[in-house]
Amino acid sequence: MCVNGTMPDRAYLGIDTSCYTTSVALVGENGRLLRDERQLLPVPAGEHGLRQSDGVFHHVRQIPALLQKLQLHDFMVQAVGVSARPRPVEGSYMPVFLPGVAVAEAVAEALGVSLYHLSHQEGHISAGLSGEPLRNRVMAVHLSGGTSEVMLVEPQGEGFHVELLGGTNDLSAGQMIDRVGVALGLPFPAGPAMEQQANGAIGSISLPSAAQGYEFSFSGPCSAALRLVEEQAAPAEIAFAVLRVVANSLEKTLRHAADETGVKSALLVGGVVSNLLIRKRLQKRMGPGYKLQFAPVELASDNAAGIAWLARRHHLAEQGRGD
Repeated sequence: MCVNGTMPDRAYLGIDTSCYTTSVALVGENGRLLRDERQLLPVPAGEHGLRQSDGVFHHVRQIPALLQKLQLHDFMVQAVGVSARPRPVEGSYMPVFLPGVAVAEAVAEALGVSLYHLSHQEGHISAGLSGEPLRNRVMAVHLSGGTSEVMLVEPQGEGFHVELLGGTNDLSAGQMIDRVGVALGLPFPAGPAMEQQANGAIGSISLPSAAQGYEFSFSGPCSAALRLVEEQAAPAEIAFAVLRVVANSLEKTLRHAADETGVKSALLVGGVVSNLLIRKRLQKRMGPGYKLQFAPVELASDNAAGIAWLARRHHLAEQGRGD
């Protein structure tokens, strides 16, 4: 099809329907991010999240309008990628990904293009790399509203192999932030508002960091923070303490991983790592001998860009046109 007498650009479509964000994205033939559209799922004030059935309902309502914003008719879509499961392991399943899969299958069938079923976590890692190929093995930390995991990631073909090493054994970092944030009267998800509230804190409150080996726990710090809320401690100091205990737990875990594996570099992805306080503290504490790479702030939270980048890489490889 010609548009104004010229052939439309080739592009790769990514779709991701996570627990709290509906997202679609387009990546060009050269790997440039062309379009990135997202919409948070509506969570009632005072609530900590949504039931999976409610999440599915909202994705079904939101995804058509987001696809319209991409203006797919202006592009020659070469392939479609979709988050079909939470993690790249057998048996990984979550209902909220089903609306995205259904739409992706319909679009790919209608356009007659390849469809790649990927995982939400792979999308985060790809977005953290801004679509660039992984050259060397790296520790990866995925911190979000529902996930806090530490992985060893190694290059494999046009993608990467993910080996889960550990993570939280109770609450995720995002769950702790949201629970304390909602108790402080902040909107859900509470991360951005908590970061603002922590500005100006002097660090007068400390929460105990529970991390051993590859495992860490946030239920204890969360309970301690909620008690402080009930005791009407300074909100800024509580917010600062919550964010600092996340950074402290990660520091202990990454140091252990470096001792065990010899890998002294880490890629941090997920909505929680968009927090600048956590980033700055980790950079300061880990020091110059350890390489930290953070997902770009605009791509740290849930998004479909990483999925679109992976779809592009897999498709080019199948065509014998890898990067």
